[in-house]
Order: sequence, then structure tokens, then C-alpha cells
Amino acid sequence: MNLTLVIGIIVLLVIIYLWFTYNSLVVLRERIKEALSQIDVQLKRRADLIPNLIETVKGYAKHEKEVFEKVTQARANMLKAQTPQQKAEADNMMEKALKSIFAVAEAYPDLKASENFLNLQEELTDTENKISYSRQFYNSNVLAFNSSIKTFPTILIANQLGFKPAEFFETEEESKKEVKVKF
Repeated sequence: MNLTLVIGIIVLLVIIYLWFTYNSLVVLRERIKEALSQIDVQLKRRADLIPNLIETVKGYAKHEKEVFEKVTQARANMLKAQTPQQKAEADNMMEKALKSIFAVAEAYPDLKASENFLNLQEELTDTENKISYSRQFYNSNVLAFNSSIKTFPTILIANQLGFKPAEFFETEEESKKEVKVKF
């Protein structure tokens, strides 16, 4: 009788551990999804601002067709990206294109002084800050989840329950460089 009680308590503790471990992994996985959706919201916000920015700059810099084409292509890529890696690549492309736009703006003093351009630039700066925070929040959640499924004793059951590591949202080294525009 005493041995049965001990075995019963051990089995109950194992079931409780599995229950809590599974639930905590599900919560972490859902946080990753929520964090990725926040990145999507900010990328969409940025994509919505791009046409206004292009139209404003076009009025001043009519011969900068290549820059506008790159921004338009980057926006299209951003809107159709599905996976975190595709979103990161599209985001990197957009950052490069926006740097080009702002570099072009430097060459047009009237454009830099335009209230509409300044407002759009401020909105984009705000959006870039939100995107940066969203990426950081997403990556923090990915780190917590990946660490959890790779540490003992959770690793023993995470694979059995189908939990796989999540992708980090990474920026290319190339997009960290400053864009040089020469006329």
C-alpha cells in the first residue's frame, strides 16, 4: 500500500511536470507569433508611408527614377514576404532603399525644408524605431523559446511534443552600411 502511494505520487508529479512544461512551451511559441505579427504591423505601416514619401520626393527629384524603382520593388517584396527570413530580407532591402531616398533628399535643399517631407521623415523615423523595438521583442521571445526547448530536462519532451527552434529576425551586414549617393 505504501509503495503504491509513492508510485502514484511520482506518476502524478511527472504528469504535472509534463502539463506545465507543455503549457509553458505553447505560451512561448504563441508569444513568438504575436511578436512577429507586431513586426508585420510596423512593416505594413512603413509600406503605407512609402507611396507618400515617393510622391513628395518625386516632385523635387524627377530624374531619380532608379531610386524610386528600388523603393517600389522593396515595398512590393515587403508586402509579399511570409517567413521571418523573407521578412528580414525584405526589411533589409527597404532599409537600403530608404537610405537612398534620404541621401537623394540631401541633394535638394528645398525638399529637405518641405513640411510634408519633414512630416513623412518624422513618421518614418518613428516607424523605424518601432520596427527596431518589435524585432528586438521578437528575438527576445525566440531566445526564450529556443533556450527552453534546448535545456535539460525540457529537451527530453520538447522534441517528442513537436517543438522546433524558431528563426531569429536577422539583419544583413550589408544593410548596416551607410549608402553613398553621388551626382
